[in-house]
Order: sequence, then structure tokens, then C-alpha cells
Amino acid sequence: MEFDYPHQLEKEDARARLGRLGQYLQNRHGIAVSWNGDRGHFSGKYLVVHIDGELILGDGLVHVSGKDPGFLWRKRASDYLKRKLGAYLDPSVAADQLPIGR
Repeated sequence: MEFDYPHQLEKEDARARLGRLGQYLQNRHGIAVSWNGDRGHFSGKYLVVHIDGELILGDGLVHVSGKDPGFLWRKRASDYLKRKLGAYLDPSVAADQLPIGR
């Protein structure tokens, strides 16, 4: 699974928002997210799907790549990530208002 997601934020703001998204995924689904600069690695298990992938933050773009969850889950996983990226990278919502899943 691989796709690019565009954003209109300053890189530092986008990084902070992706950090909050990582907290949400950890707290809500038990998916671990770790960051090294502009690269985030996520891994875990959700229901029966093993999750392992990477986010790379660029200027105006987030590149997502990950292990293919298989035919039955591919579209659902991609749609979920795109929806979450859309919500967390929405400039009309203040970063401190984004949920962290507690």
C-alpha cells in the first residue's frame, strides 16, 4: 500500500499534527508510532490485520507506505488513513483541538 497525501501547512505544524495522530493511533488502537526527524514508523495489529509502515513528511506532502493488508482490507485501510490525515492536517482545526484518543 502506498500513496501521497497533500497538505497546506507549514512543515512544523504538520509534524506536530502528525505527532497527535500518532498519539491517537497508539491510545485508540494500540498502534505504535515512532518518529525520527520527518520519518514516522507505525506498527501493530488491528483486529486480524498486522500493520507496518512509514510516513514521510515533506513540504506540502505526506508519503505513506506500508505492508499490504491484503485484498479484503486494502481499501478500508487506505480510506481510514486518508480520512485521519484529512482530519489531522485540516488547517481550519487548531492542532491542540485534535483528539489523542484518551
